[in-house]
Amino acid sequence: MPNPHRRSLALLACLAAATPAGAGPGDGLQLVASLAYGHDDNLLRVPDGNPGFDNTRPDSWWTREAGLVFDQTYGRQRIAAVARLSKSDFDHFRQLNYDGKDLQADWYWQLGNRMQGKAGTSYQQVLAPYTDFLSSERNLRKTRSSYVDGSWRFHAAWQVRAGYRRDRYEYDAASQRFNNRTEEAPEIELDYLARSDSTIGLVARRVKGRYPFLRPVGPFNLNNDFTQDELKARVKWNASGVTVVEALAGHTRRKQPSFGEGTTSGLTGKVKATLQPHGKMTYTAAIWRDFAPLESTIVSYTLNKGVSAGAQWDATAKIRVNADIVAERRNYNARGNTVPGIPGAQLHDALRDSLRTATLRATWAPRPTVQVSAGYAHQARSGAAALGTGSFTSNSVTLSASAQF
Repeated sequence: MPNPHRRSLALLACLAAATPAGAGPGDGLQLVASLAYGHDDNLLRVPDGNPGFDNTRPDSWWTREAGLVFDQTYGRQRIAAVARLSKSDFDHFRQLNYDGKDLQADWYWQLGNRMQGKAGTSYQQVLAPYTDFLSSERNLRKTRSSYVDGSWRFHAAWQVRAGYRRDRYEYDAASQRFNNRTEEAPEIELDYLARSDSTIGLVARRVKGRYPFLRPVGPFNLNNDFTQDELKARVKWNASGVTVVEALAGHTRRKQPSFGEGTTSGLTGKVKATLQPHGKMTYTAAIWRDFAPLESTIVSYTLNKGVSAGAQWDATAKIRVNADIVAERRNYNARGNTVPGIPGAQLHDALRDSLRTATLRATWAPRPTVQVSAGYAHQARSGAAALGTGSFTSNSVTLSASAQF
């Protein structure tokens, strides 16, 4: 019987050598296909010093994907849709094998010369990460999203925009069902548009999160529902012909009575700078402070402070190399000094950890519709003693090929 790995390698070579006929990036309907191989020396993020599940830490996997991409403009209306189905198979932890789904449809609408916007919906089914979930059981995350926004440019230099988004998250693992939630976020924005193509605006946004299941922590059952009000400035500044600075930052007030006093407020947001000098290099850097959900069995969110830096080298017209590094510190107790049910949680430093991730990827595009890429990633986490989580490191490599027909 033929070796399935040899068949996959042969298919990978065929995709790399594919020569799509009569199809290009501007075509309305295209078939897409990809094949990827990956290996991780600590797939389930087992803490240092702990034995791996089945006394095994590393694992390899193959992912095969096929789908359709549609993108067509009708007058001033543009319709874009993606339907991708994938299948991932692991060598050792076969209980993790899963079928992935990625479906999305968007309508980019325009009415006259002053009104435009976007409406769409999406569905995604993937294997959730194991960064904060110590288990060897399969945990699929299903995300359903719907969104709509529109802007009205009522003056040459001014526009107003309104939007609404609804996201629903569901987890297959019984131990993760407490992270099931629905988030709804209406917002309104007023922007000033400068002649230099720079913009400055004010955004008001409210996020409501609803968790259908109470979270058991020690002797307590916690309700993780929250309301988050934001008032932020949005800035896009073309500082020079080669530098762009983008920012969305301001005041956030979050009410979530599951821990401590239940309310916290302060400065949150993100600032990103892009430098693209005349040549083959592009540089990026960012800094942020914001609330983020957590896929954990103990807590539902953290207050994160992070920085990132990256570089892209366009070595040739067909070869691109990307390098990125991200460092993030996570505070699990953003309000008060105690967390019910967690011994030692009154110790401020015991409820913090950090994540550091470095990636390197090279992409070769022998033809406009064919890409072959290879990547390496290193991830490390420091532990949070009060939460019973330990430090870990992980190194992974991936090799993939994709084509459009």
